[in-house]
Amino acid sequence: MDPFFPVQLLADFVAYNLFHLGKTSLLGNALNFFIYDSIKILILLLVIIFLVSYLRSFLSPEKTRKFLTKKFTIFGNILAACFGIITPFCSCSAVPLFIGFVESGVPLGVTFSYLISAPMVNEVAVILLFGLFGLPVALLYAFSGVTIAVIVGYVMGKMHLEPLVEDYVWKIKGGNLSEENKLTKKERINQAYLYTLDLIKKVYPYVLLGVGIGALIHGYAPSNALTKIAGRGNILAVPVAVLIGVPLYSNSAGTIPIVQALISKGLPLGTALAFMMSVTALSFPEMVILRKVLKPKLLGIYIAILTLGIIFTGYLFNIVIR
Repeated sequence: MDPFFPVQLLADFVAYNLFHLGKTSLLGNALNFFIYDSIKILILLLVIIFLVSYLRSFLSPEKTRKFLTKKFTIFGNILAACFGIITPFCSCSAVPLFIGFVESGVPLGVTFSYLISAPMVNEVAVILLFGLFGLPVALLYAFSGVTIAVIVGYVMGKMHLEPLVEDYVWKIKGGNLSEENKLTKKERINQAYLYTLDLIKKVYPYVLLGVGIGALIHGYAPSNALTKIAGRGNILAVPVAVLIGVPLYSNSAGTIPIVQALISKGLPLGTALAFMMSVTALSFPEMVILRKVLKPKLLGIYIAILTLGIIFTGYLFNIVIR
């Protein structure tokens, strides 16, 4: 039985009984989609973000950096990519995180594994994919993103690109970091509660916007047109989706509901996910921020490799999930 069956009953009641819309009407289906997904996603975000936040309270930045610094092989890349999933990443945090990792002695390749993984595979995206498409899709998404982050970070580490980092980064000396606070269980729960509410306030408006756009697509967009433009018959659909996503600026929370609606209209899952990854990992604002610490050549290498990785993931999903 669908654990969200009561939510579906509520959506049916509001759309078809309260507003008296026909079950076969475009507006009725769009409203039903919006109510159901909005409430379901909110429940998933509240529960899982709280749990992740509570577990995250046991990981201090100092411990993370020390642990990664000791791992100079590909294992460091794996650990950094996995940390990227459970740590927040945004434009304002890109520069200080990069500088902090570099000045702590974390290898450049390991740092890039983190920078690639964090925007591509975050906990909100995994939660939403799990809720909307099921566990296999969520796991494949996480695995492919981590794999790309590990491989790209490892390769970039072997390319000895340190001279392509802006000179001032290497001259920064970090101060003494305070020891991890010894939080009580009550303090950890309260911290997780406050973090969850704060993140929900920041993320949920994007969710509503994304679900709203998704509802319009679900109810009104002509499936034949979408299938023709970016369907399985178009071999260039994945790179085209990536190019469309680059100029946009959003997060996974706002993009995934749109992805779900596009898939329901015939867009292959891999093509839709490639679009989502390009929006979250290759957005123009992120590149502007990273340019502050990366010289143009290194930024170009980073963008090129990441783009190829996203395109590969899109084709992989299209082949594996039909």
